[in-house]
Amino acid sequence: MSDTDRDMPLPPEEPPPSLARRIYRATVFTFLAIMGLELIAAVFRGQWLTAFLVAMIIAITLAPQLFKRKLAVDIPAEFQLLAIVFVFAALFLGEIRDFYHRIWWWDIALHTTSGLLLGILGFLLVYVLNENERVEVHMRPRFVALFAFVFAVAIGALWEIFEFGMDQIFGTNMQKPMFGDPSGLTDTMFDLIVDTLGALVISLYGWWYLKRRKESFIQVWIRKFIERNPQLFRSS
Repeated sequence: MSDTDRDMPLPPEEPPPSLARRIYRATVFTFLAIMGLELIAAVFRGQWLTAFLVAMIIAITLAPQLFKRKLAVDIPAEFQLLAIVFVFAALFLGEIRDFYHRIWWWDIALHTTSGLLLGILGFLLVYVLNENERVEVHMRPRFVALFAFVFAVAIGALWEIFEFGMDQIFGTNMQKPMFGDPSGLTDTMFDLIVDTLGALVISLYGWWYLKRRKESFIQVWIRKFIERNPQLFRSS
């Protein structure tokens, strides 16, 4: 080894993964193993629609890792973990394993949770726009909360359109009969109501946080997002 090689600085060592990221990786591995077995079983039984849906859920589960480098955005492991658990519970357990029929409150709980998660995502999105020097958007706390609320409700409404389309085109049963209503209208309205309630709760909480600047899990996630994605924010 030459003197020049000895003088060259060594590349910095990557810090060990956090507890949240280790839990996220273990959870993804477990979910992929379960869904992989379900996919193989569906193919052997000739259940092609089930196999297609399971393959799509696997692709959604792997998407954050596959597109991480292309998007150049590092999302906190805590949010990724919640999102993956939600996708697994809603699509795999709910649709494939029929938890929506086995457990009467499963659909209500998931739609309430989706309102909370989408509200947090809305806060994170508008926070990035507020702090990005390339985008001239500066919103007060009440408008940030309103944006998060509208964002969550809008995504919930788009999901109901997706359920309706799947039922009409592929003959699935994503719009569940409820209270004797076979049309699925009652299920759709209940889903939208609990989506709205979940979005309202997280929006009010976020507004209170922005006004008082109290420590919260949203603040922790935003701080991590800023630290890992400095290219999205002002140099100041």
